[in-house]
Amino acid sequence: ALVGGALVIALVSGVAGGVVGVQLERNGGIGAVELPQAGVEAPDRDPDSVAGIAAQALPSVVTLHVSGGGSAGTGTGFVLDDRGHILTNDHVVEPAGKNGDITVTFHSGDTAEATVVGRDSGYDLAVVRVKGVRGLTPLPLGNSDNVQVGDPVVAIGAPFDLAGTVTSGIISARERPITAGGEDGDGSDVSYVDALQTDAPINPGNSGGPLLDGKGRVVGINSAIRSADGGLDPEGGQSGSIGLGFAIPINQGKRVAEELIEHGKAAHPVIGITLDMAYSGDGARVAAEGGDGGPPVSTGGPGAKAGIRPGDVITEVDGRPVRSGEELIVKTRAHRPGDRLELTLERNGEERTVSLVLGSSDGD
Repeated sequence: ALVGGALVIALVSGVAGGVVGVQLERNGGIGAVELPQAGVEAPDRDPDSVAGIAAQALPSVVTLHVSGGGSAGTGTGFVLDDRGHILTNDHVVEPAGKNGDITVTFHSGDTAEATVVGRDSGYDLAVVRVKGVRGLTPLPLGNSDNVQVGDPVVAIGAPFDLAGTVTSGIISARERPITAGGEDGDGSDVSYVDALQTDAPINPGNSGGPLLDGKGRVVGINSAIRSADGGLDPEGGQSGSIGLGFAIPINQGKRVAEELIEHGKAAHPVIGITLDMAYSGDGARVAAEGGDGGPPVSTGGPGAKAGIRPGDVITEVDGRPVRSGEELIVKTRAHRPGDRLELTLERNGEERTVSLVLGSSDGD
């Protein structure tokens, strides 16, 4: 009996020792597992950091859900003032047409119905307004003329309807002439932008959202991306970001927004000439005939007063090269009516310079 009891004790002791050994090997002790972890920290971040910029800006950025005429879409906008005006892209609100619906969702989750105040497809900008919403905080506007290549920027939007998405990058280039749109076939929906280029990831749904500088001020309105197949589309199709995003400079956006709020439309600066868009040479050639049956150089217009003639090829604007008709339109649209331009042109193999004051035409 004594021998048997001793064997049982030895067996139990061996099993217990094995369990203890396994626990010691696995966990370094016999108690509950508890891994080391950092303690709770204050949520505040440096105001100039990406996190600090995002925290300040997100309450002023909204997501727009637009529907009408059998189509729907999602985009982004940001608050301009405490009266409920919100700036976005024209192609974001375009599906609503005249009788569609626009729903604005704030970062808090609150929603409100919006109406269009004014649209301009040529600039790809639109202003909508929400009513009955209090406590709106406008985003501060920067100066896009101060932006330099390499400056850090932050983009906020709703890519693929993922509201409040924050990305960051740098300004990759300035004064990048781009055209987007053109689905209507008649050119009425083509936008011409002397854009800021950024590598901050931008995807479908980011359109209309703010591009912020290192101090959280809006320097651009995110509007288009270059897709992997080489196409340039306001929504970028369904392709993802390849680091080639384009934003409308806020200086242009500010002027257009002010005119849309005040008049419901924006004025376009014009030279008063018809361009030969089929011309494949270097520069922008004045057409031999007017597109509407009129003269290619409008009688009494800025171009006529400056001495521009049919067949002239415009090669520079204010000393900067112009390589196509589209690029001349972009460079012109970057100015205001009343601005003075210096144009370099070629006529019969000779180069000459003319000066003119831009005229004005109503936007779409």
